[in-house]
Amino acid sequence: MTSELWQLDATELASHIRAGKVSAREATQAHLQRLDAVNPKLNAVVHQFPEQALADADAADRVQRSGAALGPLHGVPITIKITADQKGQAADNGLRMLKNHLAEHDAPVVRNLKEAGAIVIGRTNAPAFAMRLVTNNMLHGRTLNPWDRNVTCGGSSGGAGAATAAGVGTFAHGTDIGGSIRWPAYCNGIVGLRTTPGRIPMYNRSATTPTRMAAQLMAVPGPMARSVRDARLGFEVMAGRGHPGDPLWLPVPLRGSPLSRPTRVALVTERLGTDVDPSALAAVRQAGSYLREAGYVVEEATPPGFVRAFELWDDIGMHEIRAALEPMLPVVDDDELTRTMTAWWATRKPVTVTDYWAALAERHTLMRQWNEFMETYPLIITPVSAAHTMLPDHDARDMGYVIDKGFRYLLQAPLLGLPVLAVPIGQHNGQPQGVQIYGPKFREDICLDAGEVIEAHEGVRSPIDPRW
Repeated sequence: MTSELWQLDATELASHIRAGKVSAREATQAHLQRLDAVNPKLNAVVHQFPEQALADADAADRVQRSGAALGPLHGVPITIKITADQKGQAADNGLRMLKNHLAEHDAPVVRNLKEAGAIVIGRTNAPAFAMRLVTNNMLHGRTLNPWDRNVTCGGSSGGAGAATAAGVGTFAHGTDIGGSIRWPAYCNGIVGLRTTPGRIPMYNRSATTPTRMAAQLMAVPGPMARSVRDARLGFEVMAGRGHPGDPLWLPVPLRGSPLSRPTRVALVTERLGTDVDPSALAAVRQAGSYLREAGYVVEEATPPGFVRAFELWDDIGMHEIRAALEPMLPVVDDDELTRTMTAWWATRKPVTVTDYWAALAERHTLMRQWNEFMETYPLIITPVSAAHTMLPDHDARDMGYVIDKGFRYLLQAPLLGLPVLAVPIGQHNGQPQGVQIYGPKFREDICLDAGEVIEAHEGVRSPIDPRW
């Protein structure tokens, strides 16, 4: 090996394990040692269970020696976000009142990953209720960005993003209802895939309340990785089989019909209601140039109702979130969360039931309009954020700025139920830069294909040491 085992991506490490060049125990030990080396600085992994991970690795090695068929992630170390149930581990969701609430069953996505042979080495941090674009909570504390501790690692899958960027686990499980995979992928300079709703089964048996409509429509799991091929591998495994706990899961083929050639790509470069950092628009045009060189037809065009889709997410999502969360804030006793959510609610007029119904109807119209637009442009490339970076507690300081800049390009995909790949492109002022690649429903495959074109020019991201 010319690299440390923790520096390899999941695809390569799985290949070495399958060939008998490396044992699952060796791979797991290497990642646990990396965890010990960098996590004290990052606080990305907040639940560790090294003895269990090594026992699972030893079991994987026994399977290897038996000659039995091996899963695509056999012996490969990964991490799970604290929002997903994992048998025997705390399902605390970043809340002090749930710190001893142990899950009795694996969430379907965790089950699928384990059945593929993955070794879970830890659980990654998220804000309380997974409801902020930064990662901090009163139970586990703040997660820091390995590029710069003075800017956010993103949220809500900030622990997953920071851990993966620093080489703790080959890739990570994340979730996204409003940007929570794509924004931390961007902040940490890695790849993140928001999947189509219904693609990956999502269910926590430990949950004590029903799944609200906004979550049914918009919340998804997905992979966060340092390479596009790992994002593809993680996606395929996570989507492997459904679960009766998720009645919305659909057994849709992982690869759709070939697109007509040449494939057309729309670059969104308009300043849509706010000032956009020039580096963000430069990254979009750079992505377009890579795809044009690969034979795509690339044009600057904006889907219909782009800003309205951003606004409608609030009318549907925040209406339900406020109804559920506002009574909980005094009990949760998380000052930053309370300031953040209170400031967010103050930016919007109260939504009546009639407004909510109207928003759902308008959403259907926008979905139709985007479907028609994507008949011409199956791929759409946008910035991830209108602001290049934010402070680790920016939402508690100025939530209006975070809504205007941070969410500007993130909320359209959840509202419309579309898959999106966040992929890094270069740096700006020493921080990662990147773009989002939108595709039609259940066409994660073409988003990943385009991401591989960009990655071929940019190179695969290697793990980084915390830069302080």
